[in-house]
Amino acid sequence: MIRPLLLSLALLAGGAHAACPPVPTLPDAGQAAAWATGAPDRGLLWRISRGGHSSYLFGSLHVGKADWAYPGPALRAAWAATEVLAVELDPADVGAALATRPQDEAPAPAQARQIEAQARAACLPPGALSALPVMLQLATLTLLEARRDGFDPGFGQEQMLLAWARREGRPVQSLESVEEQLDALAPEAAELPAVVDGTLRQLRGGQVRAPLRKLATAWSRGDLKTLADYPRWCACADTAAERAWLKRVNDDRNVLLAARITALHGAGQRLLVAVGALHMSGPQALPRLLAAEGFDVEALWPSK
Repeated sequence: MIRPLLLSLALLAGGAHAACPPVPTLPDAGQAAAWATGAPDRGLLWRISRGGHSSYLFGSLHVGKADWAYPGPALRAAWAATEVLAVELDPADVGAALATRPQDEAPAPAQARQIEAQARAACLPPGALSALPVMLQLATLTLLEARRDGFDPGFGQEQMLLAWARREGRPVQSLESVEEQLDALAPEAAELPAVVDGTLRQLRGGQVRAPLRKLATAWSRGDLKTLADYPRWCACADTAAERAWLKRVNDDRNVLLAARITALHGAGQRLLVAVGALHMSGPQALPRLLAAEGFDVEALWPSK
């Protein structure tokens, strides 16, 4: 999702105090070279073929560990077989769109105070999040909590693939606009207080870390069954409002994502598509929707 802005805000949180989320440690040149040559495959990868040519669909994770920011053999082969990188949203599209977007509905004053308290606990400067839509504020705080377990958005798979594309001059296509993604992130007005309360409850209780660890472990193994059960164990879909928001931000977006992938592939482009792994599960899973569009969908990793 809107990761570049969240990453820049996360970088504002220092490690000067023992209670602050730790700043990630970058590998030295030798360690980086070893990881680059010996990286195993992680995540989920399909070949999708229609109209006489193939593209590839990669189920990514929006955070990672330092050694995860290197592609395994199957993903490297998919990169070599394609010419365009397609992601949910190209970071280059974000800044201007956010600056001109009308403010979303503000949280209730009590919720705003709780968000600011969580930001202080994460060692962010006062008011660092206040200009963001409330769900981006909460996403930033969640990412900072993930740092306590060694995860960071800078090591997410999209960041790795985007850096690779920039180095090679590979074209990058956005599957969504900034407006579309922000609209999907925003709960309905009637549901907003309950969704914010639920996320704040998780943050205050230290309950975001265990589900994220489980999500990351399942993703690294390519465990689609565990990923598909995410609403059962994430502690983020316990109320009707939370379930509606999760469906809105995940399942409901897949129809548009599948249509954009179909159009780009149909224009003759050989795509490597990187989309969050949770979009690969459920009744509107992207592989299922693409198969309905006439694609031959073949699982490459983990192989069957």
